[in-house]
Amino acid sequence: MKITKSKVDLMNKMRMLWEQHGAWTRMAVTSIALGLPDEELVVNRLLQNPVDFANALKFFYGEKSASKFSDLLKSHLVIAAQLVKAAKAGNNKAAKEAEKKWYENADELATFMNYINPNWSMESWKAMLHEHLSLVKAEAVAMLTKDYAAGIKVYDKIESQVLEMADMMTSGIIKQFSYKFTK
Repeated sequence: MKITKSKVDLMNKMRMLWEQHGAWTRMAVTSIALGLPDEELVVNRLLQNPVDFANALKFFYGEKSASKFSDLLKSHLVIAAQLVKAAKAGNNKAAKEAEKKWYENADELATFMNYINPNWSMESWKAMLHEHLSLVKAEAVAMLTKDYAAGIKVYDKIESQVLEMADMMTSGIIKQFSYKFTK
């Protein structure tokens, strides 16, 4: 496969977006778990990530599909915050309900991604997203139980895993739109 500037640019963009997703998620989990005064600011910045993804994806998929992706990713983030807040409050019922919604949202996102790009396997995306949720949950548990060393180890895994998602996303886009990547 010929490496072109446009392919490298796309890969860098997707990696940056997924890295930001992982980093700002960690910051939000930390702020919520520790009751930091920057919680609202951090969560607002995290919620910019789906908008940034939409801006990158609309070139390929149009405004409507990019917005749908953004909405699903935003729901993922909002549900995650609800889950952490419920767990912090000791509300097991609300935490379980949020976690169920979180996984349903991941499945919906994987299905939608496969719908707009047949090179994105629904099953592969489900597996990747479920792994991501499991890691984020482990990170939140580490923060809530003040096991900060474990939280750092989990974040290292999250960082690697979000780069895998970025590369899987990039590969699918390049396959679907190969004619756009000749230069």
